[in-house]
Amino acid sequence: MGILVDGVWQEDNLIKNKEDGKFIRPDSAFRDWITTDGSPGPEGQKASPAEKGRYHLYVSLACPWAHRTLITRVLKGLEDMISVSVVHWHMGAQSWNFEDAPGVVADPVMNAQFLHQIYTLAKPGMSGKVTVPVLFDKKERTIINNESSEIIRIFNEAFDDLGALPGHYYPAPLRGEIDEINERIYHTLNNGVYKCGFATTQEAYEEAYVPLFETLDFLEEELSQSDYLVGNQLTEADIRLFPTLIRFDSVYYSHFKCNKKRIQDYPNLHRFVERFMSNQKIAATVNFHHIKHHYYGSHKQINPSGIVPHGPDVMY
Repeated sequence: MGILVDGVWQEDNLIKNKEDGKFIRPDSAFRDWITTDGSPGPEGQKASPAEKGRYHLYVSLACPWAHRTLITRVLKGLEDMISVSVVHWHMGAQSWNFEDAPGVVADPVMNAQFLHQIYTLAKPGMSGKVTVPVLFDKKERTIINNESSEIIRIFNEAFDDLGALPGHYYPAPLRGEIDEINERIYHTLNNGVYKCGFATTQEAYEEAYVPLFETLDFLEEELSQSDYLVGNQLTEADIRLFPTLIRFDSVYYSHFKCNKKRIQDYPNLHRFVERFMSNQKIAATVNFHHIKHHYYGSHKQINPSGIVPHGPDVMY
C-alpha cells in the first residue's frame, strides 16, 4: 500500500490512526458532478453533461464502497452508457493494480498498470490517497468524482434522459429519512467495521464494536416490519447497506473481530441479503473470491500469514 506525494508514488501505510488508536478515513479528493445538461450539481458543484460512452468507472469487486456504485449502475441500466474496469483483488506495494487475473478488467484509457497512474493523469503532482471507485471522464481525461455516495446519486439522476431504467432511489419525499438512516449506518456499520478492524488499541476497538451491534440490532427490528429500510421500497439506504452485510460473515466477523453475531444469526437481515441476491444483476456484482482474497491477503498488519479461510459455508 502507499500514497501519492507530489505526483510520485511512495510506499506507506495507507491505514491511518489517531494517537488513541482510532481509525481515520480520509476525505475523497474529487467531487465534481454529472448532470443531464451540465448545469451545476445539487450543491453548486462543477458539472459535466451526461453522455453515453463518455464516462468510465474504476472499481474493485472487493471494495464495499465501489460495490454500491456497481449496484446502482445495474439497477439504472447504465451498463451500455458507463464502461467499467476492475482492479486486481490484491493491494500490494503499488496499491490497486490491473494484473491479469479472473475478474480483472483492464484499463482502456491509458492501459495503466496501476490505478495511481489514473490519478496522476487527472491531477499531475497530486498528493493523497488512491481509492476506488473512480468515475472518469474519457473526453476530458480527468476524474469527475471518487466519492461513492455521490457517484450513486449521479447515476440515480443524470442519465434518465438517455434511456436509463426507470426508478428513483433517492426520492424527494423520503430524503430526510434516507439521510438520517444513512448517517447512522455509515458511522457505526459501513465505516464501523473498519473502525473495529483497524483499531490499534483495545479502547478504540470496543468503542466501535458496541455501536456496530446496536445498529445491527436496530436494523433487524426495522426489517421485521418491512422489506426495505425507508418507505418499504428499495432506496439508496438499502443499496448502501447491502455491500457491508454481504461481506460481514466471510470477512468482518473474523478478520475485523466483529464477532458477536453473524448476519446469518439475524433472520430479517439475512432475508434482506437473500432478497438482494435473488436479483441476478445484483448477484453478478458479488465476487467472494475477490472479497476474501483482498481482505485476508492485503491486510498484512492484521493477517500476516495471508492465509484465506475456506469458510463460511453459507455464501448466499
